[in-house]
Amino acid sequence: MSGSVPGGGSLGANTHASAPLAVRMRPRTIDELVGQRQLRAAGSPLRRLIEGDQSMALLLWGPPGTGKTTIAAIVSQQTRRRFVEVSAVAAGVKEVRAAIDGARAELARGGQETVLFVDEVHRFTKAQQDALLPGVENRWVTLIAATTENPFFSVISPLLSRSLLLRLQSLTDDDVAEVIDQALTDERGLAGETALDDDARAHLVRLAGGDARRALTYLEAAAGAAASTGLDAIDLATAETAVDQAAVRYDRQGDQHYDVISAFIKSIRGSDVDAALHYLARMIEAGEDPRFIARRLVISASEDIGLADPTALPTAVAAAQAVQLIGMPEARLNLAQATIALAVAPKSNAVIMAIDAAQADVRAGKIGSVPPHLRDGHYAGAATLGHNSGAPKPYVYSHDAPYGIAEQQYAPDELADASYYRPTALGAEAAVKERWERVRRIVRGDRKA
Repeated sequence: MSGSVPGGGSLGANTHASAPLAVRMRPRTIDELVGQRQLRAAGSPLRRLIEGDQSMALLLWGPPGTGKTTIAAIVSQQTRRRFVEVSAVAAGVKEVRAAIDGARAELARGGQETVLFVDEVHRFTKAQQDALLPGVENRWVTLIAATTENPFFSVISPLLSRSLLLRLQSLTDDDVAEVIDQALTDERGLAGETALDDDARAHLVRLAGGDARRALTYLEAAAGAAASTGLDAIDLATAETAVDQAAVRYDRQGDQHYDVISAFIKSIRGSDVDAALHYLARMIEAGEDPRFIARRLVISASEDIGLADPTALPTAVAAAQAVQLIGMPEARLNLAQATIALAVAPKSNAVIMAIDAAQADVRAGKIGSVPPHLRDGHYAGAATLGHNSGAPKPYVYSHDAPYGIAEQQYAPDELADASYYRPTALGAEAAVKERWERVRRIVRGDRKA
């Protein structure tokens, strides 16, 4: 196991009592792992690797603190392999080759197989990643590489194709609370010597942001602060002092969740950038799901801005994609950029008013039949039915008409004079308004245009 192997890497060297709490509490088996239920399920690739003692390369992709290093240690311990860790921050091709050569020599002596853990593999150059391939192809090592970035952009194709990709998810608040509670009572942790008030626990969970390592680091700091002041329980004030961050009064499932997001969207609608950034910061600091924030920005881009600034929607969608691609905390910059862009953009609610009006008519039964000249005529018998055949009036191909716009009825008879989209004269929509009014007059032959 990693703890008994000389040169077994950082995990093997930090199991003593003075090691950080996050290291001491590292799960020893797959069943002790908190979260990642999809990876722990019966018959899952990870469980088959461990319980079947197979040799394969794993590529672990997920946010910080979700268990990537822990999984590597579990594989090493439960399969009784040597554990060797190489950090992509400090190691080069020479160190990678030395680790693989050492594993190969160990096998030649009839010794243990080796788990080679490469942390932050996305930082490796192509040459450094190439150096891993012989060890993987010849099964000299069980490679476990970890990355916080999308491996399809950061890992070379030969290594990606030879590895089993496992996606790790951010821990939920309940998962993080479970990690904290285990550390409070476990002999490897605080061994029941320190209690934790509920509001202090909630504060630590929020600050952790789905990162188990961060949660344990904060808990250890808070426990130390409590001990230094003679307290046998960590209260909220002690937790705030220990991590140097005030508690944000925010209930992700309660009124605060809805009140703050409401104020956020209304501030964007009202073009107050500073207020919008304040509410964004409150949500980020409280650990709000960034995907929830991004979804609301995408909605606002169409509901409150629309064609007054056609770039608003692509900006919001790009921010939402960035949240998925890089995660927090870096994605806060993308959310902030989108928030600022939407807040300063000219505003128009013409899009939501248009679709609401159209749907209201449909719900009221104003539907009507599709005009014959617009119906599908690409099947046998369509002409007999008068579909797209010129009877009673022909379909006019718009591209053959002057300016590419033909005078023609498109809506059903019951809605021939309907007017749903009413563009404003604000921002880029002013040009849209002018064009739409001219186009509508041509299409409808000046009929109530």
